[in-house]
Amino acid sequence: MTRPFVLASQSPARRALLEAAGIDPLVIVSGVDESRVMGHDPADLANALAELKAQAVLDQVSPGSLVLGCDSVLHFGHEILGKPDGPEEAASRWKRMRGNNGTLYTGHCLIDTAADRQIVRASGTAVHFAEVSDEEIAAYVATGEPLHVAGSFTLDGYGSAFIDRIDGDPGTVIGLSMPLLRNMLGELEIALHQLWR
Repeated sequence: MTRPFVLASQSPARRALLEAAGIDPLVIVSGVDESRVMGHDPADLANALAELKAQAVLDQVSPGSLVLGCDSVLHFGHEILGKPDGPEEAASRWKRMRGNNGTLYTGHCLIDTAADRQIVRASGTAVHFAEVSDEEIAAYVATGEPLHVAGSFTLDGYGSAFIDRIDGDPGTVIGLSMPLLRNMLGELEIALHQLWR
């Protein structure tokens, strides 16, 4: 029997990545207000948010559970971008990002409640944005998709057409690096395949 694996995130993309990798997570939404946490280093900020999410659900999990919290931020120019405040901000971001690149960081906090151990790691992937038109930006923002994600874009939805390329792990951009999760589990002496359904 596999150990309970809890995902402390409401992200359908993170859940889909785990399920595609053979892990059926129990989703418990942390309710952490991401906007209240500030940071100057994007990887550190992503890690801090991931840790807050994982810690926030600990009192709701069964003994022996593994708990994973994740959060993503986009480092673009001199800015760290989380989710936009609304359609206007999403459109404004896209007008600045088009034809440029940034780095998407995803923080991961894995807690083994049985061993009372916690590991926090971040992964980063460079994202090269396409030279999109104002009309394309307006149409994309109208889908609502960029309003709910860090950096105002996704790699696994409508936004995929507006990304020329990435340099690094696609899972990091989607919101959860499976290779990094495997390594973190290894640090806890747990093999990823032990979590397969």
